Amino acid sequence: MQRTSSRQMSNRTSGSELDWGIILALLLFMIIGLSSVFQASLHAQYGTMQSAIRATIIQGVFWIIGAVIIAFLLRFDASQLWRLALVAYGFGIFLLIAVLIFYNRQMANLTGARSWFIFGPISFQPSEVVKPAFILMISRVVAQHNRLYQQHDTAKDWLLLGKMALWFLPVAALIALQNDLGTLLVFIAIFGGVALVSGVTWRILAPMIAVVAAVGATLLALVTSTAGKMILDALGFKLYQFARIQTWLHPDQDTSASGYQTYQSLKAIGSGQLTGNGFGNLTVYVPVRESDMIFSVIGESFGFIGGTLLIGLYFGLIYMLIRATFKAQNAFYAYIATGVVMMVLFHVFENIGMSIGLLPLTGIPLPFISQGGSSLLGNLIGVGLILSIGYQQKKSTFTESTGFSI
Repeated sequence: MQRTSSRQMSNRTSGSELDWGIILALLLFMIIGLSSVFQASLHAQYGTMQSAIRATIIQGVFWIIGAVIIAFLLRFDASQLWRLALVAYGFGIFLLIAVLIFYNRQMANLTGARSWFIFGPISFQPSEVVKPAFILMISRVVAQHNRLYQQHDTAKDWLLLGKMALWFLPVAALIALQNDLGTLLVFIAIFGGVALVSGVTWRILAPMIAVVAAVGATLLALVTSTAGKMILDALGFKLYQFARIQTWLHPDQDTSASGYQTYQSLKAIGSGQLTGNGFGNLTVYVPVRESDMIFSVIGESFGFIGGTLLIGLYFGLIYMLIRATFKAQNAFYAYIATGVVMMVLFHVFENIGMSIGLLPLTGIPLPFISQGGSSLLGNLIGVGLILSIGYQQKKSTFTESTGFSI
């Protein structure tokens, strides 16, 4: 393993450039997102033109902040991101601890999760911006391990998974204490995605995937039986979690309580039929439409065609993000790109799935569309990290702090 100088060559090659396809996709998402937030806010239960304009402006401000952050991230090369990873992760842990102490009580009573700061009209969920910080840190751990142990075997692969778990468990524990299962699932997806491309043998991964599937099936069996519910209740499951599962399995059985949101979302999307009712013509009331159920705005306004085009835009973005993974000149970049792809993909899959009744409600927002500044910033930071991959191509591999080239 050859040591190289800790000094790095200049920032960019002559072929370095922005990925304008990703930037165009973001601009389209911004237009769709702001117009959807405006419609949803205007047709909320107590919505007015003033409140809709205010919500749209606030969301627009977060887009501007996100654009500034992306421009800032473009200046970071791989070696700088390597050093930033530990700082970002540490700051993220600090935020997750702080929100457990200073969380907004009113929001906790409404959502059941202790995961929000409230500053006047602005709400902020720290776990959203911790996602890209976790991606950086877990990518650094995998890249460093694989550089130290270039030959994979079972013992070294278990060691790698152990290292990844050591950095994952503090985040998972703090989010579990916030009572935010949906967000925890996103971190699990990121962890799983990076593990899949880390080089760990399938002799380890396949049994682990089988165990996870078996646990999921067991939980589903327990939650649908009286005895199983008693067991899960003893393990700390909450009533609203049981209700969400029941709503997912039988959305039409209790349309006046826990199943109301899902039922109304299905009704709104169905009313749009093929081409939709047109912009601004929302006639079906859907609770929390501006955030969790924003896809119902697209379905009702622009119908099956509009929903399909939006999903196609997501597929286009994900394709470009995956393409950036193959352009990466070092493993660290590739792991970062993989983590971001898993973060965006899981959000899209879960949010649209729960909006059309295929998946249980989890409160996961739709990337770049749902109202919520912290969620928007987290996703924009993730995309900004991938944009920096193309912008900061190197003529030689970088050197991290231990002196080993990646």
